[in-house]
Amino acid sequence: MNFKRRLKSKKNCKIGIDLGTANLLVYVDGEGIIFNEPSVIAMEYETGDVIAVGHSAAQMVGRNHHGIRVVSPLNQGVISDMDAAKKLLMLAIRKAENTDIDLTTATCLICCPSEVTQIERDAMIDLAHNLGIPDVFIEEEVKAGGIGAGIDIYGSVGSMVIDLGGGSADIGVLSLGDIVVSESIRIAGNYFDKEIIDYLQYNHGLLIGKKTAQRIKEEIGTLREDLEEEVTTHANGRDIVTGLPRQIVVRQSEIRDVLLPAFETIANTVLKVLQNTPAELSSDIIERGIILNGGCSLIDGVDAYFENKIGLKVNRAPNPLTSIVEGTKVLLKNRGNYYVKPVD
Repeated sequence: MNFKRRLKSKKNCKIGIDLGTANLLVYVDGEGIIFNEPSVIAMEYETGDVIAVGHSAAQMVGRNHHGIRVVSPLNQGVISDMDAAKKLLMLAIRKAENTDIDLTTATCLICCPSEVTQIERDAMIDLAHNLGIPDVFIEEEVKAGGIGAGIDIYGSVGSMVIDLGGGSADIGVLSLGDIVVSESIRIAGNYFDKEIIDYLQYNHGLLIGKKTAQRIKEEIGTLREDLEEEVTTHANGRDIVTGLPRQIVVRQSEIRDVLLPAFETIANTVLKVLQNTPAELSSDIIERGIILNGGCSLIDGVDAYFENKIGLKVNRAPNPLTSIVEGTKVLLKNRGNYYVKPVD
């Protein structure tokens, strides 16, 4: 696979990457979002050859045999398998139709959770360097997500963003082009899935897979206190006593009770950020409210839950799944310089 030889025409290209635990999104200047699929790659166990990426690889999770290794290269927002991450990112960029990118002259922005360590940031930069990209810089997801959600972060008026992703929940207050106060906790989508798996195992004696837990969360997950009508769904798995396949009915109220303790922790982190926010910015947040971003912001009743817990207006971003990568197109124009407000 001579990747660099194939990509030779598009010079000085700008690439924005939302390297999420659940999904990988890649933006190329002039082309838009060229890749938006699960952060999963399937490889042959012996040779390491890539079999599938994205949606195709995600369909193999929990169904592969010993000859195929299905990997999620990121864990809680951090690269856990550098080789798999490199292959996934390389193939994601190759999916750009009619786009020839010279990576040796490209500028790349990678978004990460607010509280990642310098070692973790260096690992992300090394990942891009290993692809042949010389100019790489890092920005926080909460900053890019705020821009992508339509917030003018370059003014003197403060804004607050809660990003509920797959690996972490990021909370940040933005003003004058940068983050003033932020916190990041590794309780988010994957954690919710694990809690659902554990609940069904210990309370129903049923062992389910990650994809089943994710489906249950998406179908009947809620934080609403009053459920006018009890919604149910089915869960298929293996009985932990007999070892035989079994199907059960799962109620929405059960999943709500599983999710509530995790969201209680997130709400407490939001309150901590607010307590550390300068008074003038607190006044702005009262007026403007809080923006919710990320895939888990789509859980039913999450906006009303935070409004009740925090006492402030909470609005879901118009594009919660793509706001981070859409924010990279702005940050790439000024290379993240908060002194410079990008112009179209």
